[in-house]
Amino acid sequence: MKFSIGGSLKLAFRPWVEGLENIPERGPAILASNHLSFSDSFFLPAVLDRKVTFIAKAEYFTAPGVKGKLTAAFFKGVGQLPVDRSGARGAGEAAIRAGIQVVESGGLFGIYPEGTRSPDGRLYRGKPGGLARVALATGAPVIPVAMIDTEKIQPPGQVMPKLMRPGIRIGKPLDFSRYQGMDGDRFILRSVTDEVMYEIMKLSGQEYVDVYATAAKRQIADEAKARAQEAKAGAEEAKRAQKQATASDENGTERSGA
Repeated sequence: MKFSIGGSLKLAFRPWVEGLENIPERGPAILASNHLSFSDSFFLPAVLDRKVTFIAKAEYFTAPGVKGKLTAAFFKGVGQLPVDRSGARGAGEAAIRAGIQVVESGGLFGIYPEGTRSPDGRLYRGKPGGLARVALATGAPVIPVAMIDTEKIQPPGQVMPKLMRPGIRIGKPLDFSRYQGMDGDRFILRSVTDEVMYEIMKLSGQEYVDVYATAAKRQIADEAKARAQEAKAGAEEAKRAQKQATASDENGTERSGA
């Protein structure tokens, strides 16, 4: 099914790719990518000859009914791995365990260091947990990847994608084996993550923002809420002013008639 979906995507969208030679023909590796669109997890596997495994929330694989079964089959077909988000530390620890298992089995593990999609097309600070911990626990090379223009194909909230060409740039592998076993050192985790994000920035050409994307999303949502409240207050004030003006006109008319 992977080849069927991948072939359809390549035929319909004709993605261009640079750096395919940086993907090893065999053996484990971690693909660390920027994250612009829901479709990123589909376009990257579509252009690779090897299977790449991303994680997805378990709910995608357990929904009831025909639609649920079709959704589960689709996600399995494109190499998505279900992760149970329950437990003391939720999806983070589950993702790390899943990533280590994929890498130790000799596979390609795909991860988005930003932790969520960019809210505005810029590149945000990488979270030091998942990527660095999997890399240091396994000694596998980290391959930086830049998705190009996928946010234009399928912006957040848009169901049907636009037919246009996305791009994928694959960088040279980064070796962090010198830090293997040091995944408990937060300074090492931060250093590894920042080095990977710098390489992604060079590949993507994105503006870098040294805050987490989750924080940026909260700020954007808070600003939108504040604007909506201001607009509502302005509309209510205008309505009150209109009522006062109408009342004044009516009073003036009554006095004139008297």
